[in-house]
Amino acid sequence: MSITQNHQKVILVGDGAVGSSYAYAMAIQGIAEEIGIVDVIKERTEGDALDLVDATGYTYPKKIYSAEYSDCSDADLVVITAGAPQKPGETRLDLVNKNLKILSSIVKPVVDSGFSGIFLVAANPVDILTYATWEFSGFPKERVLGSGPSLDTARLRVAMSDLTGIKDPRSMHAYIMGEHGDSEFAAYSSATIGGVPFLDWANEHDITQDDLDKMENDVRNKAYTIIQKKGATFYGVAAALSRISRAILRDEDTVLPVSVCMDGQYGLNDIYIGTPAVVNASGVKQIVEVPLSKKEHDQMTSSAKTLRGILADGMENLKKSQEN
Repeated sequence: MSITQNHQKVILVGDGAVGSSYAYAMAIQGIAEEIGIVDVIKERTEGDALDLVDATGYTYPKKIYSAEYSDCSDADLVVITAGAPQKPGETRLDLVNKNLKILSSIVKPVVDSGFSGIFLVAANPVDILTYATWEFSGFPKERVLGSGPSLDTARLRVAMSDLTGIKDPRSMHAYIMGEHGDSEFAAYSSATIGGVPFLDWANEHDITQDDLDKMENDVRNKAYTIIQKKGATFYGVAAALSRISRAILRDEDTVLPVSVCMDGQYGLNDIYIGTPAVVNASGVKQIVEVPLSKKEHDQMTSSAKTLRGILADGMENLKKSQEN
């Protein structure tokens, strides 16, 4: 018998564009039996719940409602999307001080409710906020994960599909790794198409290193393009979050690109950063350490260094603000 038969209650914290898009993605895909929505604007969660319930008339039966932190007590999954949005011209790391303060006010009441499930963090900068959630909660690191490079990986696979003319992005087996942000990189050396190494495929089809560098850079900067044009990104990350949620709630033991705590992998420790990992009803079952080229390994190390510095400064600033 599957251990996930009762893993069907989700509490979403944060009902902005990302949160409401996530709830909608969950509703139309039939993931979870019960979704409670928490936000500082109570009226918005009530309206969103009413609107989302209407969608179940054409999708799947589901209980959707405006929730309180106390409702986390028997939840299987708490998804955190709450936080200040990234504005045009801002990097994800620019958000760290604002969103660490917001996060610190969320994690405590969730834990105080008696919650003993899994935290999934999507607010930016996601790697840093996932680490902070782990520290604030006192949970085992396996039960705290972030969306990490899941969206970036989707963007890479879409770009590879366009480049190769193979229409289905799911046929592209490739990952963005490192920070969900400016220091992320495409792990081309381990990428494949139908079992064929992607770099071999590229060479055979006259795809140059300049082409690959441009594709990687376009993926890295795609969020800025979207934010400049429409103010925010939310559909892609909502789809990524619902995919991770499904893996947890249905105990799938599937490999997904997420932000997880390193324990010696890639020579890193005590830092949350993006890598493929096996995800199931227990959270992170194991980290998949991808073979990297020398250049990619250096990029992973550099990305972790960037995150570690921002994390230390952010946590110190938060401590000072709480003391004042």
